[in-house]
Amino acid sequence: MPESTPEPTLEVTDQHLRDLQRERLHLVTLVDILQDIAGTLNFVDVLQTITQKLGEMFGLDRCSIFLTERSGNTARLVASYEDPSIRNYVVDLGRYPELRRSLVSGEVVFIPDVQDDPNLAHMRDALANRNVKTITVVPITWRRVAIGAIFLRTDREGAAFSEEDIAFTQAVAAVAAKSLRVVYRYERLLRRHAEQTEAARRSERERIALIAYLRRLMEAVAERHGQSEEHLGRTVADELDRLVDISMAVLAEEGKGR
Repeated sequence: MPESTPEPTLEVTDQHLRDLQRERLHLVTLVDILQDIAGTLNFVDVLQTITQKLGEMFGLDRCSIFLTERSGNTARLVASYEDPSIRNYVVDLGRYPELRRSLVSGEVVFIPDVQDDPNLAHMRDALANRNVKTITVVPITWRRVAIGAIFLRTDREGAAFSEEDIAFTQAVAAVAAKSLRVVYRYERLLRRHAEQTEAARRSERERIALIAYLRRLMEAVAERHGQSEEHLGRTVADELDRLVDISMAVLAEEGKGR
């Protein structure tokens, strides 16, 4: 009887296990983000949820989301992991060259060690005092234009930021861009509805004022001349009644929007 050939075994290394665990963590975090932001149409809540989830997952020293401004020289800090109370804070992009570079180019800026980056030479001591290791800036783009960025910073005791982590953050940035677009459309719809409602209210007030004016005018004329409808001939009175009925019917149809 021939000997059976043993089935090949798949060797799973520690690194492979770590990669699988990290990939699973990425997927779970992305699902959590989608579930959390699905229940709100407030853009600040959407962005704050994203910074919170990323900060917790990566164990970041700092995670913030900035939105661009028309001037191009400033940006608005609208969500922060380390201090959720910070909202709508204007920052000078001259102090954040890596953020400016990402917003202008629309590309990811990854600095593996801030002490080696010449663009951050003026901040080297401050970054060293804060024990900062890496900085990653991932743009939030809409139709190939950067409308904001996710800013991530790790300390020297934290885990190294990998290419997979950057790719995951790019996926989160894409979710943020689409969510912001939905919120923008919703808020624009609300503004349009409010404007239409206000216009309808103004039109109604004008109509009431016009009717009140005409009523008072006719009462004043009748009082001054001391005459009544009895002086009208029957034919004229009937014709006036017919014209009034037609006018009221036209106004009623107009009110229905026909």
